[in-house]
Amino acid sequence: MFVLIVGGSKVGSHLALLLLEQGHTIRVIDPRSDILIKLHRELPAEVIHPGDGTDPQRLEQSGIRRAQVVAAVTASDEDNLDVATLARSSFGVPRVIARVNDPRNAWLFTPEMGVDVALNQADLMAKMIAEEMSLGDMITLLKLRKGEIEIVEEKITETAFANGKAVKDIEWPANCTLAAIIRKGEVIPPRGDTVLRAYDEVLAVVRTSQRDSLAAMLGHPRSEVVQHDR
Repeated sequence: MFVLIVGGSKVGSHLALLLLEQGHTIRVIDPRSDILIKLHRELPAEVIHPGDGTDPQRLEQSGIRRAQVVAAVTASDEDNLDVATLARSSFGVPRVIARVNDPRNAWLFTPEMGVDVALNQADLMAKMIAEEMSLGDMITLLKLRKGEIEIVEEKITETAFANGKAVKDIEWPANCTLAAIIRKGEVIPPRGDTVLRAYDEVLAVVRTSQRDSLAAMLGHPRSEVVQHDR
């Protein structure tokens, strides 16, 4: 896969190293001389492209027309939006990921602006903290389709209806699909004969209207269901 990264600071350079290790073709654009010096210590020279990532000509010179993914990860939300819009509207990049630095700007990072995935670091950190603080309450990890569908995580309690039952023997909410089960750090694909156990963490895709029903089934009465992503 060809991935064009705009922004060579810690996030961009770490992403580049990770993707190179996975065998992807990478280009990193950054205009700052100090960052470029650092990048040359960490990455192959052919990967590094000095210049302004909001300049359409520089993007084209860096190979954006071949890119399957563009990741705009600069420290400027304005620049990241500019890159996303250019990548989608001018170059037709199939997948555009943009970093959100200021949570107050998150509402701008929409598909209409060319953004497929907005990485709101402050929001992600808050959700991770909320997850670690959780005493078993259902956590919303991601909302889709304007909030109509959610990806949620729930830990099965000892007294849960689902504890000790096989997946096939449970009448799940109509608009719910199990995505994965995490048991003692191992990811288990949910199959019909998979038996759920207390303290399993269940990841599911569920329609928001069915969220409380799923939570109650996994061990929490509706009155105890809380939402951590407000």
